[in-house]
Amino acid sequence: MDELTLLIKKEIKRQYRSVRQFSMAIGVPQSTIVTALQKGIGGTSFSTIMTICKVLGIKPVLGEQGMFLDRESRTLLERYALLDERGRQTVRTLTEVEVLRATNDPMYQTLGRHLDELADANG
Repeated sequence: MDELTLLIKKEIKRQYRSVRQFSMAIGVPQSTIVTALQKGIGGTSFSTIMTICKVLGIKPVLGEQGMFLDRESRTLLERYALLDERGRQTVRTLTEVEVLRATNDPMYQTLGRHLDELADANG
């Protein structure tokens, strides 16, 4: 399933609890939304996709690969933009460590051992 469809599913569940409630709130037939979520949003009309995204607060980001940001992601980026270079470097470093952790990269295991050794050495 494509990234946008998954994001829309997540936001409908988070914000509206059900497709039925969401459908009633935006005035798009429930069957249209259900079909789009089952088959992927790609087969849905552009205007319907834009309506859904606007109501859910999902914004497209242009780049090599299309991305869509929910409110939480946009807030994070807005806060990142307020940081000075030291703060940005800290966030980049933490992000790299978390990506290693989340993807079960062997490098994270090595890093974890080194951090444990440092903690033991510092008492």
